[in-house]
Amino acid sequence: MFPHHRERDQPIFSTRAHVFQIDPATKRNWIPASKHAVNVSFFYDANRSVYRIISVGGTKAIINCTVTPSMTFTKTSQKFGQWADSRANTVYGLGFATEQQLHQFSEKFKEVKDAARLARGKSQDKELVNTALTIAAPQDLSDELQSPPVMCVNGPEDKLYRSQSADITLSSEKERIKKMLSEGSICDMNLEAELFGLQDSNSKLVAALHEANANVEQWKKQLAAYQEETERLREQVADLEAHGAQGPSDLLKDELTQSLEELEALLKAKDEEIHILQSKKAEYHEMEHARDEAIRRFREMEMRNAELERRIQNTEQNLSNSLEERDRMDTEIQRAIEILDIKIFDLNDLRQSLVKLLEK
Repeated sequence: MFPHHRERDQPIFSTRAHVFQIDPATKRNWIPASKHAVNVSFFYDANRSVYRIISVGGTKAIINCTVTPSMTFTKTSQKFGQWADSRANTVYGLGFATEQQLHQFSEKFKEVKDAARLARGKSQDKELVNTALTIAAPQDLSDELQSPPVMCVNGPEDKLYRSQSADITLSSEKERIKKMLSEGSICDMNLEAELFGLQDSNSKLVAALHEANANVEQWKKQLAAYQEETERLREQVADLEAHGAQGPSDLLKDELTQSLEELEALLKAKDEEIHILQSKKAEYHEMEHARDEAIRRFREMEMRNAELERRIQNTEQNLSNSLEERDRMDTEIQRAIEILDIKIFDLNDLRQSLVKLLEK
C-alpha cells in the first residue's frame, strides 16, 4: 500500500534557512526552532497526492507541514517570510541568508500551492463519483427490502433478520479496520519524518567522515615531515653541543630549540584533532544504527498495513457473501409467497365449490 521510502528521498526544491515558530503563549514573539541554518525542502507524496514542507534538525522534524490551497507565504522583510499552518496550530518563520533565496522560496511556495489546488480538485471529483455510487447502492438495497410483502412464516423471516444483522456487524468491522488503517498511516507519516531526519544526519556525517579521513591522511604526511624535521634539528643541536661552539652558535641553538618546541606543540594539536575525529566516527556508527532501526520500524509498519489491507479484503468478501445469501433468501421468500397465493386461490375455489354444493 505504501511505497518504499526511497521513492520520496529526493525533494523537488530545497534551500537553507533559519527556522522559527511563533510563541504559542504570546502569539507575537518568535522562538528559534534550529540553532543554525537547516535544509527546508518541498516533497511530493504521490500516494496521497499532497505536497509537504519538511525540515529536519538533527534527528527531530522541525517542520512537517502539508501545503493546502488556503496557505499564504508572506514576506515580512527583505530576508524573512512566514506562513500559518492551521493543522499544527502554529506559524512558521524562515530567515534566509540572501534576498534571492527568499524570493526563490516564495515563488516555489506559490507553484506548490497551485499544484495542491489542482490535486485537491481532482481528488474531490473522484470523491463525488465514489459518493454518488455509494448513495445509489443503499437506495437500491432499501427498495429491495421494502418490496416483498410481510408474511407470517417464522422460518424465512427469521433468516432474513439474521442476514441483516450480519450485514450491520460486517459494516462496523469494516469501519473499525479502516480506522486502524488510518492510524497506521499517521504512524507511517511520523516514521517518514524521523527517517528523513536520520538520512539528513547520515549524509552530513558521511561527508564529515570523508573530509576527516582526507584530513587525517594529510595530517599523517605532515606529521611524518614534522618528525623528520624534528630529528634533523635535534641532530644539529647535538652536533653543536658536541663541538662546543660559541658566539653565533648559541643564537642558532636557541632558534633550533624554539622551532623544536613549536613543532612539538603542533604535533600535540594534531593528535588532539585526530582523537576528536575518531570520536566523531563513533557517533557516526551510532547514527547509522539508529537509521537502521528506523528503517526496520518503517518496514514493520508496512507489513502491518499490508495485514490490515488483507483483513479489509476478507471483510469485503464476507460482506459480499452475506449479500448473496440474503438475495437467495429473498428469492426463496418470494417463491414461498407465490406458492401460498396459489394455495389460497385453490382454497377459495374449494370453498366456493362447497358453498354451491350446500346450496343444492
